[in-house]
Amino acid sequence: MEHILVTGANGQLGSEIRKHSALFPNLKFVFTDVDTLDITDFKTLDHFITSNGIGMTINCAAYTNVDKAESDSRKAYLINAEAVKHLADLSIKYKMPIIHVSTDYVFDGKSEIPYKETDATEPNTEYGKSKLQGELNLKSSHKSIIIRTSWLYSSFGNNFVKTIMRLAQEREELKVVNDQIGSPTYAEDFAKTLVQITDLCQRSPQKFIPGIYHYSNEGQCSWYEFAREIISLTRSKCRLIPVTSSEFPSAAKRPSYSLLDKSKFKSTYDIEIPHWKESLSKCLKEIDGSKV
Repeated sequence: MEHILVTGANGQLGSEIRKHSALFPNLKFVFTDVDTLDITDFKTLDHFITSNGIGMTINCAAYTNVDKAESDSRKAYLINAEAVKHLADLSIKYKMPIIHVSTDYVFDGKSEIPYKETDATEPNTEYGKSKLQGELNLKSSHKSIIIRTSWLYSSFGNNFVKTIMRLAQEREELKVVNDQIGSPTYAEDFAKTLVQITDLCQRSPQKFIPGIYHYSNEGQCSWYEFAREIISLTRSKCRLIPVTSSEFPSAAKRPSYSLLDKSKFKSTYDIEIPHWKESLSKCLKEIDGSKV
């Protein structure tokens, strides 16, 4: 059995994959992060793949600081685009399939209906542009599945859910934007899905169907509505105030609409996707249980 490389293993998604992988002892994962593997160095990456018998990669590594990317675009492109080109080149060299995680930021956020994989990409941030270049760099790969997602959160790392929980304990009221629409994605759900697909493709390689797919939890909400559900489920007495994005100026413009159409993904892999409210409840129980 060839080993499966998981990059960015200390991030939210990578951590969830590591946790869920225990349920699939038949899959031999090799978990790495920047401290153990520099994927921006082609020779180092090549040597690592051959030394560890890597036959497939799940690339969760990414530069995700959206605002900082505006002034540090070189590093964003290095990780989100150039490193992906290394993986693409090595996938050809070793006939190695890749599952790559991308983002809703490849779109301009001006749509009024959920984005399909075939919709035109037009990122308006350096982060989004670097992630789109990463997608384009994978076109030359042996075989690749690109899965775009949005509003990722989990019991690991820093994210919107944990921020709202912390601020709700510190303040009597919070202002949250109500004019950005999307769907939260619980990293545990996404991780389970990625491991399921990996298992399926390891057992039946013909079921690795290259292409671009969209994945997020079902349903839609604004950041304000997302925060309101967090406040409600945690029984916080903090008062929420809905505001417009103009009250929170940032270096990078956030998409006002980032809902993703998941029809292609669901029809291809026949995997049920939970509603975001159901998944949020599970995550909050996980956070409470881990005393985060």
